[in-house]
Amino acid sequence: MSMTTSQQLFTLLVYSENCVGLLNQVSGIFTRRCLNIEDVAASKSSLPDITKLIITCWADRPTMEKVVKQIEKRIDVLKVCLFTDDDIVYQEIALYKVPTKVLLEEPELETIIRRHSVRILEMTPEYTVLEKAGHRWETDALFETLRRYDIRQFVRSGRICVTKSPVEYMDIYLAEQLQRRDDRLKSEKSI
Repeated sequence: MSMTTSQQLFTLLVYSENCVGLLNQVSGIFTRRCLNIEDVAASKSSLPDITKLIITCWADRPTMEKVVKQIEKRIDVLKVCLFTDDDIVYQEIALYKVPTKVLLEEPELETIIRRHSVRILEMTPEYTVLEKAGHRWETDALFETLRRYDIRQFVRSGRICVTKSPVEYMDIYLAEQLQRRDDRLKSEKSI
């Protein structure tokens, strides 16, 4: 009898230079392994000229560790870190567009907005745009609640996150790279 490993949601942080086609190369790695990317977000990182891709995927740990190794082989990728939800602090942003008329006429909508800590981003005579930050289950719950109020549009961002670790993995990686360079230069000088 073969033992199956359980799947869980993993978050990958991919640090790279901002290069054309990198997302396509990375998504190809997932495609070849028949893995579905749940979320993807790209952003500047805290390091100058370094971009951070945040990718979530359901899989087992051995598979994701192989994916990490394959992504790190890409020439433009500096470092890839693999995390579970326990290792990170994360959020998503969702926008909801509802008719202003419904918002003004339905008294329970004010209670819903307060209970879900929703911000009103824009209000016109025709529509109101609401913003909710939170975890997927929170933005989905608000979406389901607003369905009965003639919600017109809905969009959710990919996950954004930072690690809980006091150690900054990219800083360690860069320090190791500088040390290797310095060691190589010293050995070249001694020849």
